[in-house]
Amino acid sequence: MSTLDLRSIKIRSGEQWRDTREVDLQPLELGGQRYLAAPEHPEADLTISRTTSGLLFELAFESRLYGPCFRCLTETSVVSQIRGREYQAASPDDSGELETPYVVDDKLDLSAWARDAVVLSLPDKILCRTDCAGLCTVCGRDLNVEPHEHEETVEDPRWAALAELKERL
Repeated sequence: MSTLDLRSIKIRSGEQWRDTREVDLQPLELGGQRYLAAPEHPEADLTISRTTSGLLFELAFESRLYGPCFRCLTETSVVSQIRGREYQAASPDDSGELETPYVVDDKLDLSAWARDAVVLSLPDKILCRTDCAGLCTVCGRDLNVEPHEHEETVEDPRWAALAELKERL
């Protein structure tokens, strides 16, 4: 877990502190599938700016995740340019709107912030290509490699009662 002790940073209002830090990216589980980050410890540019009312945090790095395509399950990768921004008020109110969940006891949790920023940057579905055909629902073969159709339709026995009703109407 990568953290930064905010008490060690001495900046006044209007000043910035910049550094490059290594962040730990743990494997992600999305849709029941596991995705691995490469590298597991990317170098991230971190900027902290003191405003008159608090601290502004900015995080920037490149992320690459490896894992299965949502449709055909072949190994694929997604590259994202991550840009995250969080704010912590010096005197937050009770609503919690002006404080970041990544600052606890004057420590900034870079790993949790980086993980959440990666997840938010991902597309709805991780695909090997935009026109991925997926797997055949009958035989399970990859339709990208072997496009085909089955001549006879296999009827699901759970629909038999509805088929009888349809014939009677």
